[in-house]
Amino acid sequence: MQNNLIKTEIADHIAVVTMTNPPVNAYSREFTEELIEVFDELNDTPDVRVIIITGQGKIFSAGADIKSRGNVGEIKGETYRHLRRTREVANCIMECNKPVIAAVNGPALGAGMGPVTNADIILASDNAFFALPEIDIGLMGGARHTMRIFPHSLARRMILTGYRLPAEEAYRRGIIEACVPLDQLMEEAMKIARSIASKSPKALSLAKRAINTVETMPLRDGYRFEQNLTVEMTRHEDSKEAMRAFIEKRPAVFKDEA
Repeated sequence: MQNNLIKTEIADHIAVVTMTNPPVNAYSREFTEELIEVFDELNDTPDVRVIIITGQGKIFSAGADIKSRGNVGEIKGETYRHLRRTREVANCIMECNKPVIAAVNGPALGAGMGPVTNADIILASDNAFFALPEIDIGLMGGARHTMRIFPHSLARRMILTGYRLPAEEAYRRGIIEACVPLDQLMEEAMKIARSIASKSPKALSLAKRAINTVETMPLRDGYRFEQNLTVEMTRHEDSKEAMRAFIEKRPAVFKDEA
């Protein structure tokens, strides 16, 4: 990994991915390409069972780098390459075969909400807020991802007015799992990450496949899909180890391979 604009630390099966593109972790071309590369590599890292993504400084991410956008349309085809890169920031997190926790350390704006709305679990500091300011800066985008996890009226209010949703309100509405003081945010995220990291990598991989697949499937088809994954899990050694550990009343010892 490059570790230039995206810093990655791995310990105890947990990868902490920190966006470090000061002053506001904006999405430059180099930033987006490196972030995608990091998640692609973590997908192929057997020792990693869970990922936390957070930001350095006072802002999680301000989204699009407006200053650099001014040159996007000047190079033939660059507009579409830029849009593709931006899409993939969300996709590489949503499609990650490892659980992803977003520890939102400050404002998440526009495209900067991509890692938030596509993470599996969301926590935020009490100074954070969520907003889609595109309506005020001549852009569009982010509606579909936001509407997937935000309530109908609230999502539309954010899209049409640029309303800044405080983290405390997001927690009250059940959109995020926790709203804590900034100095407690990473420890709260680590508590959840440690719990996830204690599970079977194979079970986590199958659970992520189920989560990402059944969300858009009819009930009957989705449940059948999950049952097929259950059959696959029972044939794995980790399943047998989990059952033995349960009977013997001891912690299970799993393989690192999924």
